[in-house]
Amino acid sequence: MDAFGHVNNVVFLRYLEEARIDFMFRLAPGDGSPSFSGGSVVARHEIDYLRPLVHRHEPVTIESWVTKIGAASLTIAYEIKDPDQVYVRASTVVVPYDLEAQRPRRITAEEREFLQEYVDDGMRSEGAVA
Repeated sequence: MDAFGHVNNVVFLRYLEEARIDFMFRLAPGDGSPSFSGGSVVARHEIDYLRPLVHRHEPVTIESWVTKIGAASLTIAYEIKDPDQVYVRASTVVVPYDLEAQRPRRITAEEREFLQEYVDDGMRSEGAVA
């Protein structure tokens, strides 16, 4: 919470991180797949804060989808929302990373196939900007 009783902007970034990690590891090592297990790094975040979110006990929904798949990066978009309003719209450019070689790597065919199921290059809803 910030001084005004709102969820702090850094906390929103943590929410996005949790959603992104959950999303990317759905294909990961539990099924014996090596996909996304080598690591990834964030190359860019872009966040539009549309409405303040005040402290409450009810959870918010975080929707995420893929807007772009490149040779060695992908862009994930998000909305943090309730059924009737959007608090945040954001996107993250993620680069798969080879931890052993200490360098970025290309997206594998298996990863691309998984990501393709979540591609939507348009914004989900158009709420009013506060």
